[in-house]
Amino acid sequence: MTSRAALLVLTSHDDLGGVRKTGYFVGEAAHPWKVFTDAGYTVDFASIKGGQPPEDGRDEDDPVQAEFLNDDAVQKQLSETRRLSEVSATDYDTVYFVGGHGTMWDFPDDPSVASVARTIYENDGVVAAVCHGPSALVGITLGSGRPLVAGKKVAAFTNDEEEAAGLTDAVPFLLQTRLEELGATVEVGPNFAENVVVDGRLVTGQNPQSAAGVAREVVATLD
Repeated sequence: MTSRAALLVLTSHDDLGGVRKTGYFVGEAAHPWKVFTDAGYTVDFASIKGGQPPEDGRDEDDPVQAEFLNDDAVQKQLSETRRLSEVSATDYDTVYFVGGHGTMWDFPDDPSVASVARTIYENDGVVAAVCHGPSALVGITLGSGRPLVAGKKVAAFTNDEEEAAGLTDAVPFLLQTRLEELGATVEVGPNFAENVVVDGRLVTGQNPQSAAGVAREVVATLD
């Protein structure tokens, strides 16, 4: 079996529009990490600014999160994540943009997000994202200049879910709306129920419940 490598990208932004602290959603990193590791992948972590990324949504009663949080190698990487701009995209078969509200501030306009994703995608790799992680897709254009999501089916945290979370006015934009403005078809599932959408080598999930499913579809796509 060919050795595969996955890059999980985390937000460095910790302020949810003045409402509370935020960061990357721990379960949305832990569950893909588990799927990729069990499939024999090398899994690395990077963040926008490097160093220790801020956390949100930690649930140590979730056995996968507990395993993730107690894995010494994982925690060492997380304590000193590489800055995404310093990562060599050609080392990876897939990039997975982990969600959490922080991503809405630092994923869309970061040039390293666009560069890493475009390189992996145009090298026949898979671009994946879950929940608010698809905010990364907002700024990704292909070599042709066309937005990656144009004409694609995707899933992302929906306008209804943002309203249910009471954060419609806190986020800088509504993710579902922005993706639709870029020409994506957002396939909306029930609030907070698993919904994974595969469109070629673009794999996206709607919410935290979709995190493991996205990773499983990435593995299936790369097999």
